[in-house]
Amino acid sequence: MKPKCFLLAYLLCIVVVPLWPQVLSRGARVTRPNSDAANSAPAPKVLYRDIAAQAGLTARHVSGSTVDRKYILESTGSGVGLVDFDRDGFLDIFLGNGTTLETPAPSQEPTQHFYRNNRDGTFKDITQQANLIRSDWGQGVCASDFDNDGYDDLFVTFYGQNVLYRNTGKGRFDDVTEKAGLLHSSTRYSTGCSFLDFDRDGNLDLFVANYVQFDFKETPAKGSTPNCNWRGMPVFCGPKGLRAGINWLYRNNGDGTFSDVSAKSGINKPRLNYGLGSIVSDFDHDGWPDIYVACDSSANILFRNQRDGTFADLAIVSGTAFNDDGMEQAGMGVSVGDYDHDGLFDLVKTNFADDTSTLYHNSGEGAFTDTTFRAGLGMNTRFLGWGICFFDFDHDGWKDLFMANGHVYPEVDARKLSVPYRQERLLYWNQRNGTFVDVSAQAGPGILSRWSSRGAAVGDLDNDGSLEIVVNNMHDTPSLLKNYAEKKNWLIVQTIGHRSNRNGIGARVTIQAGALKQVDEVRSGGSYISQSDLRLHFGLGDAVRAEQASVEWPSGHKEAFQDLKANQLVVLEEGKGTKIP
Repeated sequence: MKPKCFLLAYLLCIVVVPLWPQVLSRGARVTRPNSDAANSAPAPKVLYRDIAAQAGLTARHVSGSTVDRKYILESTGSGVGLVDFDRDGFLDIFLGNGTTLETPAPSQEPTQHFYRNNRDGTFKDITQQANLIRSDWGQGVCASDFDNDGYDDLFVTFYGQNVLYRNTGKGRFDDVTEKAGLLHSSTRYSTGCSFLDFDRDGNLDLFVANYVQFDFKETPAKGSTPNCNWRGMPVFCGPKGLRAGINWLYRNNGDGTFSDVSAKSGINKPRLNYGLGSIVSDFDHDGWPDIYVACDSSANILFRNQRDGTFADLAIVSGTAFNDDGMEQAGMGVSVGDYDHDGLFDLVKTNFADDTSTLYHNSGEGAFTDTTFRAGLGMNTRFLGWGICFFDFDHDGWKDLFMANGHVYPEVDARKLSVPYRQERLLYWNQRNGTFVDVSAQAGPGILSRWSSRGAAVGDLDNDGSLEIVVNNMHDTPSLLKNYAEKKNWLIVQTIGHRSNRNGIGARVTIQAGALKQVDEVRSGGSYISQSDLRLHFGLGDAVRAEQASVEWPSGHKEAFQDLKANQLVVLEEGKGTKIP
């Protein structure tokens, strides 16, 4: 988790890694159509309150020891999943959970939790009823309708055996891991995951990131090596000094089963990368999904889809492997959004303490530029970031940023260091000129209260047009953050595919409302090992309608939908719009 210069690796990879198309012109910049819309007005009012307790979200997260962590496994925490499992139009909540090093007493085992939305601002724990009781080292979660039956399924990553839960449509999930061909013989430390249609056949495939190859018996003791000390303090070992995990890709066979294509696709080539958060997006707008992995204490990975069933890691040549100084960072969570309205998807990543988060601006030629300091995100260095989300909290049509934070070493509090174990969240407001301003201090108790947080996801839980934030907190109850400040108009878009996968995962949606054009993409997985709302949220500002919504479907079909009134959920169904050449 300590930065180190990778100049030698950079030079080697420049020679041996195939260049991304047009990357030779990476110095060029595209014109931003809205760059003249610089905002000089003060930041909007914002008031986040944590309403988890009154909403009934009371389950406590568990992950090893609270004070004396011996292993890195006790530190990475778990994700959050927002999914409408019963198709009632309201998002339900999945909370990953870990376990303890000691064998818990019967009936007292920690378990993952699933909460059904009561549609009145409260939730009911239906974990047992939904057949989701499982006590293990739970990590991440991603969601999709992998079998195109109309009901969203869950994939949950673990240290141990990952699990695919098929939604039966009858109020419960079935563990179909073995039946689907996803059992693995070796123990894995899997983290981020995403469903994607990498070959565009209409069936959702599955990518799984992995962290380290961890073994209780082989891991050195606390403080026993240089990699097991931090600021002169003995701590658990890793990830440096441990073997890196291997990433995996599974192709959906279209019959409820998957085939392991990790080797054939180039995904699981041996790499010295410790993968944590991952996200899928069509970064070069060629119609084929790419995969980005935020890596701890090592170079990040950007798997570019070669459109022939294979991927090439172009993180170094694209500028997304390291920061602007050519340094490796300790990446945790990752989010994607077009923060400056140039029509291209940018990347933002959280990192370890004593570092900033990292913002990579997409130039449009297969290359990215680190604009962290230029965009105003370089001021905060004492936070250890995890969950991160691009979202529009004030509905002005410009993506803002939320970050969840928390240290990994409980021992830091006893040393009275400048980086506490429990940390407040961060909220950045988009100033509409390519920069952000930190509004955390005026954002209310939901942002300023201190936790050791991990996974975070955003979604409209009460269908009022405003996005709530659900955060999984280490050894504590979760947070449900709601913004009570006045907001402007909005539009929520749900995509339903027919030639494409039913969720429309990978669909690129462009909204035109007055002079403002916004683009977003339906994605499975992201943030820090979490799943946000599969519906897309667009702030419309003062506009009372969007003149047009255009969709580029994963199938390659393009169509437009006209005259969408503000402040409603709109369902865009493939084949029901006007065809676009």
